[in-house]
Amino acid sequence: MRSPLSRIVGVAMAAILVGAADFATAGELPIVDTHVHYSQNSWQDYTPGAILLLLEQAGVRRAFVSSTPDDGTTRLYEAAPDRIVPVLRPYRQPGELSNWYQDPTVVPYLEQRLARPVYRGIGEFHLAGADARSPVVRQVADLAARHGLFLHCHCDAAAVEILAGLAPGVTVLWAHAGMSAGPAEVGRLVDAWPNLRVELALRSDVAPGGQLDPAWRDLFVLHPERFMMGTDTWIPSRFAEYVDVQSNARTWLRQLPPDVASRLASENAELLARGR
Repeated sequence: MRSPLSRIVGVAMAAILVGAADFATAGELPIVDTHVHYSQNSWQDYTPGAILLLLEQAGVRRAFVSSTPDDGTTRLYEAAPDRIVPVLRPYRQPGELSNWYQDPTVVPYLEQRLARPVYRGIGEFHLAGADARSPVVRQVADLAARHGLFLHCHCDAAAVEILAGLAPGVTVLWAHAGMSAGPAEVGRLVDAWPNLRVELALRSDVAPGGQLDPAWRDLFVLHPERFMMGTDTWIPSRFAEYVDVQSNARTWLRQLPPDVASRLASENAELLARGR
């Protein structure tokens, strides 16, 4: 881990950045990134100040952050509460991804963390198919409903339909647009579930070579209020690519009508951060 002095310098840098009047990329389309992790595997290489500097350089106005453990999210939020939207993962340590939905200790853990009323969502968590019918998942959906939180799910189409039906009043943010679901399937689910929102982390097929795919473009224009941007910094090397990822996203966002581009880039995520 970094020295105490390094951590102090990182916090000081964060304070300077938060007080800055403009993004380094002034004039560019601002982005809200709905899929950032600041997990333990990144702490040695990146202080909170370094992460906030990357957001600034990339023109990212706000970031939805979840981490394993949650301490990473807490550190970033405390450094820049106006830039970080905290989202609470059910994972307390690496290795819980594949069985969290069967673990009866997950819900008490989430309840304990939610006693601090800063979180806007629960996730990102992983589910496949009928895993979403487990009693633990149902309890998590009920918890989200009671606290007015959204659910951020990395799941296939079958699981996301189950999850969306568990609590119709709870917004479900579908990570990676299902990772492999095409625009036709995504469009079918968006039509079927009014509480479903979709983020596009790691979906290189949306704009291969920087050229927006016509089927995805049609879907974004048809449902401009349902889609958001995401990156997914699940490993430290994703932070090394962070500025380029946002630059590449702007390349295809500019191929949309300006009002649609603004909805996808930031406006929809800002509404979700405010519980709308």
